[in-house]
Amino acid sequence: MNFKHSLENRKNQKMSSLQMQDTSKQYDAVIDNCKSLFLKKMSDYGSAWRILRLTSLTDQIFIKAQRIRGLQQNDVQKVDEGQESEFIGIINYCIMALIQLEKGVVEQPDMTTEEATTLYEKHVGITKKLMEDKNHDYGEAWRDMRVSSLTDLILQKLLRVKQIEDNKGVTLVSEGIDANYQDMINYAVFALILLSEN
Repeated sequence: MNFKHSLENRKNQKMSSLQMQDTSKQYDAVIDNCKSLFLKKMSDYGSAWRILRLTSLTDQIFIKAQRIRGLQQNDVQKVDEGQESEFIGIINYCIMALIQLEKGVVEQPDMTTEEATTLYEKHVGITKKLMEDKNHDYGEAWRDMRVSSLTDLILQKLLRVKQIEDNKGVTLVSEGIDANYQDMINYAVFALILLSEN
């Protein structure tokens, strides 16, 4: 009985390890798509986003998350853009917010495409590591979630960020704004993976 139980455990661990490898590849594919759009917009507009305050970025993310929720609830869609493009927007705005947290807000665009790319990749790397650590602890529980639930979690995180911003960044027991942006990136990546699989 113990031997059978041990074999079952090893089999489950192997399956879990393979699934995490798939998640890593899927995560990278989603991020590559987001980064490609980010760089195309940098080519068109430069780093105009560098003037945006965190509150403005949070509001942009909020609008996108609300639109996704609307698309999930409404039978009629009047703008020909689906959930995918909005989740991509959430990821890119969250990465911009993380860069703004690190570098500060400026009055004039000041960043080259090369510097923006380096910072983009740096914050994606940190955020992906967070995802991998949580996946290890929670066993990829997100794969059993609905996209609508991930949307609601993003909205909940946004409301938390807005409250932290209203409190001038002061928290008593909560994680900081950066952790909330990172979680939103990961939820949006998970949603895009689930949408691609369905």
